[in-house]
Amino acid sequence: MSHKLLIVDDERANVRLIERLFQDTYHCLTATSGEEALTILNQLDVAVIITDQRMPEMTGIELLKRSADRRPHMVRILLTGYTDLEALVEAVNCGLVYMYIQKPWSNEDLRLRVGRAIEHYEQNKAQHLLAASNERLEQRLKEMKLGVVKALTALLRQGNDKVFSHSSRVSQLAASLGEAFGLGQEMIENLTAAGLLHSIGRTDPLGQAAKTASGTSTSYGEVGAAILDCIPDLHDVADIVRYHRENLDGTGGPLGLIGEQIPFASQLLRVASDYEFLINPIDETPALQRAEAINELREQASKELNGRIITTLSNLITHPSSRIEDTLAVTSPSGFNPVARNQ
Repeated sequence: MSHKLLIVDDERANVRLIERLFQDTYHCLTATSGEEALTILNQLDVAVIITDQRMPEMTGIELLKRSADRRPHMVRILLTGYTDLEALVEAVNCGLVYMYIQKPWSNEDLRLRVGRAIEHYEQNKAQHLLAASNERLEQRLKEMKLGVVKALTALLRQGNDKVFSHSSRVSQLAASLGEAFGLGQEMIENLTAAGLLHSIGRTDPLGQAAKTASGTSTSYGEVGAAILDCIPDLHDVADIVRYHRENLDGTGGPLGLIGEQIPFASQLLRVASDYEFLINPIDETPALQRAEAINELREQASKELNGRIITTLSNLITHPSSRIEDTLAVTSPSGFNPVARNQ
């Protein structure tokens, strides 16, 4: 099917001249006013519009402005026989006009320019289709990633309900810290998932302690990271989990990283996890009050933990307008949605 070309001019003679020039190549549509042209654009997908600038009631530029949202991929050509430089420059700069042609025009030049406009239209359509396809693919990958996180979280709950409850609260607290530090949405999503899954290596579904292939005990963070590394979409989450037991002074594991060598998201997860262990221990250790837990964390600052994160955590749990207590409610696997936090 040939491309649709819309010709708009209040002088019918000009409309007929251009129509005869292109009727053998394109499907030509004609209008003698801006309103008539808008009616056509509401009904048909037009590839290129050629409009005169000086028309009564609605100028060519006004027509192009009103049609831009309706047909964003349509290529717009402006015909003008008058010097209206200021309006023309504005239209070109804001992307309303692909090109302008002065009257009287050369037929060969006009054919060449419309041919280029058609090529530009096809490029616009291809780019739009590619962008839409990429967007759908990205959404599908997010949904797949979310499904994997839900499945692993359900597995964690079956293995040890106390560990699951701990991980759920750590996830919410870590995400709140990430938001407080202005992290991007993707990082907060990964941090939320890391909080939920950072203890997946602590127990298996039978409640046994995490062990290496050789049978010796190892860091549950390393075991959890190894599990998450098996899933391509969770590599970034795995790294957050892998390094969250590193200490600022280099005495932690698994690599003995020092200071800024430790990923900031892992430092956030570490503070959230340690704080949650202190106020809601999963063993027989006595629980601390919030203020006591913050003081306990501060004693570890500079050697093991990031003092700036601890201060932010303290502000989150003590500020009168803080809703941190609400965010620490246990989240079920079916209700987990990291994307929804920023919507």
